[in-house]
Amino acid sequence: MIRPVLRWVLAAFYFAAGVIHLINPAPFLTITPAWVPAPDAVVLLTGVAEIFGSLGLVQPFSLKLRQAAGWGLALYALCVWPANINHFALDMARGDGGLGLGYHVPRMFAQPVIIWLALWVGDCLPLPRRRA
Repeated sequence: MIRPVLRWVLAAFYFAAGVIHLINPAPFLTITPAWVPAPDAVVLLTGVAEIFGSLGLVQPFSLKLRQAAGWGLALYALCVWPANINHFALDMARGDGGLGLGYHVPRMFAQPVIIWLALWVGDCLPLPRRRA
């Protein structure tokens, strides 16, 4: 019962994030590492990926599509990790510390959890078996 609920929660999070990427890309552009080519296009495409991934995660018609969305969102979360690390470094270099360690350290630890969650709610990973 918890997996479908978390699937919808994660999908809502990704859908909202995708919309924000499209309507207000500026904050995402500021944390995009300098080595990323065409950052405007990358931020736009990440928003589109989040929206399509979220829709694929909750559609009721195809397990294979849900699994593809789970894998896609997990890979997406892995690929944007450098932007999160860059954001951490930029904030820590600011005189006021930006959002601070209280935001960035949990955020760094949350990224692997988000990756796992996308795989789990996307039915890419099996449920753990209960011991009798």
